[in-house]
Amino acid sequence: MPVRCAFRRNYGSLSIDGPLSETSRWRAIVRVLRSPADAISSALLPASCSLCGSPLPRLSSAPICDACWSEITSHSGLVCSRCGDTLDAPVLDGIPATNLCRACAIAPPPFAKAVSFGIYDGRLRDAIHALKYDRIRPAARNLGALLAEAIAQILPEAPSAMLVVPVPLHRTKNRQRGFNQARTLAQAAIGSLSQSHPHWKFTLAPSTLMRLRATETQAGLTPTQRRRNVRGAFKVSDPNAVSGQHVLLVDDILTTGATARAAAQSLIKAGAASVYVATLARARRINSNVSRTHAFADMHSSSSSHQPAS
Repeated sequence: MPVRCAFRRNYGSLSIDGPLSETSRWRAIVRVLRSPADAISSALLPASCSLCGSPLPRLSSAPICDACWSEITSHSGLVCSRCGDTLDAPVLDGIPATNLCRACAIAPPPFAKAVSFGIYDGRLRDAIHALKYDRIRPAARNLGALLAEAIAQILPEAPSAMLVVPVPLHRTKNRQRGFNQARTLAQAAIGSLSQSHPHWKFTLAPSTLMRLRATETQAGLTPTQRRRNVRGAFKVSDPNAVSGQHVLLVDDILTTGATARAAAQSLIKAGAASVYVATLARARRINSNVSRTHAFADMHSSSSSHQPAS
């Protein structure tokens, strides 16, 4: 006598009458694997912002929240037309009020113009440290886009084709850090500019400039010490590669301009037609009037004696 299942009708909607399709099989596999995959991702990728510590709404290889990115703003206000330093202090006695800072008025730099996205402070400083010291390299994508905005400032006057030269690290520092942040930022900026300004031609030349010696870190040094620290530190590997070329020198931060001056001087001596400088951030010079006067007087004296500018 056949046995009837009393619950047959209720199971009708759940029964499988035929073999699973390929799509159904994959969906079933994904459902099974989804939880372990999320667990692995949570373990490998941070779940909180590396700058403010807030929970991230989604997993990201660059653990910086949207709120922190939104706090990074571009610099506004009156700046030196040559080096980009903030013009908020009285000029030296005898030098008329112009759109140049004291340093550029006394000893014009070898580069044509320097631009930056913002002030080296707050979230911008934190994000640079995350890339530079914490080695969160995916952050370079957003930071490179900001650098691209800074580079766009020189569009009205810069040539349409430029050789992009990142400020190099000494080989020992590059080995310790594992990468050159200036080169990483330059690559990201070029990628961004290829979309926003496709008519502008950039050629990345990371091996053009060499750092001959391992200089001390510039942090904590006076302007005079910074210039002495990088004097003679750079050399062009192949002068023929830069002869007659317009160069865009890229770095993460510009403080007193000592590094930019020294690097630009080497490029000009090698035959570059012009050198422009673009950095992600610009540190503001905060010194007493007396120390500034001595520092810029020293710079003027160095230029007069035909020593390498820095």
